[in-house]
Amino acid sequence: MSETEEIRIGDLGLAALLTVPDDARGLIVFAHGSGSSRHSPRNTHAARSFEQLGFATLLFDLLTEEEARERRNVFDIPLLAGRVGLAIDWAQTQPRLSALPLGLFGASTGGGAALAAAAASRHVKAVVSRGGRPDLAGEALPQVTAPSLFVVGGNDHDVLKLNEEAASRMSCERRLIVIPGAGHLFEEPGTLDHVLAVTGAWFLKHLSPSETVSLPFTGREQAGLVLARVLAGRTFTDPVVYALPRGGVPVAKPIADALGAPLDLLMVRKIGVPSQPELAAASVVDGEQFDIVHNERVMRATGMDERQVAQLAKAELKEIERRRLIYLPDRKPVPAEGRSAILVDDGIATGASMRAAILAVRRRSPAEIIIAVPVAGQDTLKALGALVDDAVVLAAPDGFDSVGRYYLDFHQLSDDEVVAILAASESRETGPARGKS
Repeated sequence: MSETEEIRIGDLGLAALLTVPDDARGLIVFAHGSGSSRHSPRNTHAARSFEQLGFATLLFDLLTEEEARERRNVFDIPLLAGRVGLAIDWAQTQPRLSALPLGLFGASTGGGAALAAAAASRHVKAVVSRGGRPDLAGEALPQVTAPSLFVVGGNDHDVLKLNEEAASRMSCERRLIVIPGAGHLFEEPGTLDHVLAVTGAWFLKHLSPSETVSLPFTGREQAGLVLARVLAGRTFTDPVVYALPRGGVPVAKPIADALGAPLDLLMVRKIGVPSQPELAAASVVDGEQFDIVHNERVMRATGMDERQVAQLAKAELKEIERRRLIYLPDRKPVPAEGRSAILVDDGIATGASMRAAILAVRRRSPAEIIIAVPVAGQDTLKALGALVDDAVVLAAPDGFDSVGRYYLDFHQLSDDEVVAILAASESRETGPARGKS
């Protein structure tokens, strides 16, 4: 990741902060809201999030210090849109930026300014308005051709109505996403991360449609953040995220946060053949009820029957119960019936544990089952793909041998680390189904 540079734009010398990651996939220009600046904590947080996805970011002051003292200027949309246009034109003169697909990220009055600037520039390929006032773009709205996303807090009722009216005046691709329980500034726990997940997915879709992933991943959390952005662009039915511990937990947490979904565990324990403990005759999977998934081929070859497997499963069930008491004390498993069940691990090598998890969850009547992993072997992925409704995998490299090879940090997580991650993830049951673009 490149360091952030302080630069000046145009004859007015508008102060700006530019960050350009290696092999940047696009440039996102920020249009901050009334009374804000390039140092806005929320926009800075958003910029770091977009940079993790490989986007360059440009945060700049739309007004000089003297202009900002005049309150009416922060609501002067033609003036602000002109400044956004100035930044767009400046970027086109920079060799390292000019070839990058360009998106605009506006907040509050900056949402209206971003849309007005997009209507005037052929360089803009995507627009996002976060808690914005797109209505202020006025007569420019029907002229916008760039795909536009409006993100509004569910408790921001007046602004929500203005966004609905503005969207109705546009003919380009557009989408309105409401973040449940959020106010105008998205200060409620988890709501800003939800915003950034759906926003990142929008920019990935329209500025970088051919998803590329740099390997190795920095760590499990970083891989989970990228997966979260991709999944936030999908439509799910009352989703629930199931992590396969331990490695799947830090990958799954950003996904659950992004989708506003509950995070639960699916613990899988192998039941080995007594004479060959490493050879799995079956697996036992926990959840709303325990499931035993048999490996019919191995059972036939070794002469084992279901009674023997059930007897051997007792010890593994005790171990699963012990781990659930450590990881999720006093919390019941989250049901899968009628829901989108998203199964997450840090990678798939042989696929034995994931296969058992899929078959167990399938018995619980979910609306659909989705695998979401950062990396997997191609042959294993093909075999598992036939068992699920969808598989979201960031990389399936040739010559796959082990998951750990594709991470810089692949340390074995301790029970304490898993407990800390789960404690930081809000326990929640989702309400009505939510659509994601």
